[in-house]
Amino acid sequence: MDKYEEFKKDIYNLTKIDLNAYKEQQMKRRIDSLIGKRKCKSYRDYVQMIKTDKEAFEEFVGFLTINVSEFYRNPEQWKLFVDEFIPELIKKFGRRLKVWSAACSTGDEPYSLVMAMSKHLDLSQIKIIATDIDKQILEQAKVGLYNEKSIAHVPDEYKKKYFTKIGRSYQIDEKIKKCVEFRQHNLLRDDYIKDCDLIVCRNVLIYFTDDAKYEVYGKFADSLKKNGILFIGNTEQIINYATLGYKRRYSFYYEKEKNKNEL
Repeated sequence: MDKYEEFKKDIYNLTKIDLNAYKEQQMKRRIDSLIGKRKCKSYRDYVQMIKTDKEAFEEFVGFLTINVSEFYRNPEQWKLFVDEFIPELIKKFGRRLKVWSAACSTGDEPYSLVMAMSKHLDLSQIKIIATDIDKQILEQAKVGLYNEKSIAHVPDEYKKKYFTKIGRSYQIDEKIKKCVEFRQHNLLRDDYIKDCDLIVCRNVLIYFTDDAKYEVYGKFADSLKKNGILFIGNTEQIINYATLGYKRRYSFYYEKEKNKNEL
């Protein structure tokens, strides 16, 4: 057996972190660098070190931790989502909502959605379709490993219930992971998911041109059921939203008021 394959198994047994989710050549090169820095002669020696040396263990897990994500970004918007929009959506569409987290990046948004929805629904009733253009980032989202800063805004009850501390990092619970289906998707090229009750796409379209934004928001409108909700980011707004069939509810929440044939 390849020694790196054996190493990956040892790491999984030790941390439940699956190194298969990371690009192998890049990851192996960086791990080799870590091993050299620690003056270990083999993968097996390094595994023995991180089993017994807390500092080396935390260095290794921190090295794998995703640093760019943030759960419950803009907490006041999430409070509104929990207090007003989830109950409203359940009343309109029932308890098995069709939810799309578009351009989900490292998974913080769909996992936040699951925890927020769990306030009103059983986990068995929650299913989020989460998409992103970057296949590698989706694989890392499936690992579900985050640093302390990333989960700073997660309500304490969910931190205790759904995160396990590994070194200085935190891994999200399998029960939350099971509620999310990750798929690769290009917002500018691929077909959109249809008949959604809720679409969440936050802090992504700021990087798009105005024409591309208008096109994407129009496609989101087509994807939503009538009276469905679009939840966008803190730095975004939809210009001429009424021409796309939206009604603005709050700064970052838009309701699909009309179908195309009613415009």
